[in-house]
Amino acid sequence: MLVLAVLAECPRHGYGVIEQLRLRSGDAFDLPEGTVYPVLHRLERAGVLASDWSEHAGRRRRTYRLTESGRVALTEQRSAWESFSAAVGSVLQGVPCPRTT
Repeated sequence: MLVLAVLAECPRHGYGVIEQLRLRSGDAFDLPEGTVYPVLHRLERAGVLASDWSEHAGRRRRTYRLTESGRVALTEQRSAWESFSAAVGSVLQGVPCPRTT
């Protein structure tokens, strides 16, 4: 879901995804390339991402973007996360124990 969210605004190459995850999470998600690139490849095989090759400063790089299926998946995953997060928040908030006499 986080990778899809980062790619929802604009296409990015793998390192750009890693950088955005790190920046937007306040360094909480400082993920290595060996973690993110397999995720990008798996999401592309699943049809939620598409990619194109380009050349920048004499180097080839792959740029990933959401497909329509990816946008639908992101919407569904955000909704599920919001429900889950609200439920966890309710449990953590707690309630006072009833008094017994």
